[in-house]
Amino acid sequence: MSGPIYEDAELASRAFGDRMRELRAREGISQDGLAHASGIHSTSIGRIERGGREPRLTTILRLAHGLGVEPGELVDGLDR
Repeated sequence: MSGPIYEDAELASRAFGDRMRELRAREGISQDGLAHASGIHSTSIGRIERGGREPRLTTILRLAHGLGVEPGELVDGLDR
């Protein structure tokens, strides 16, 4: 049994990546399109979506801008 998401960096990274992929799909944006809109390399976008990279706050803000969403949409409710 795993603990809370905030105590498990791997679980948190995977949940964040899943959320990012959901929002990107909802907005109809490809990984390359998000890379262009956010200024983050598409390789990094893929790593974040797979949970292989834990993004910094500035990266989260850039991703939100590229997705056209509020930054909170990327993190709200991840612990559910």
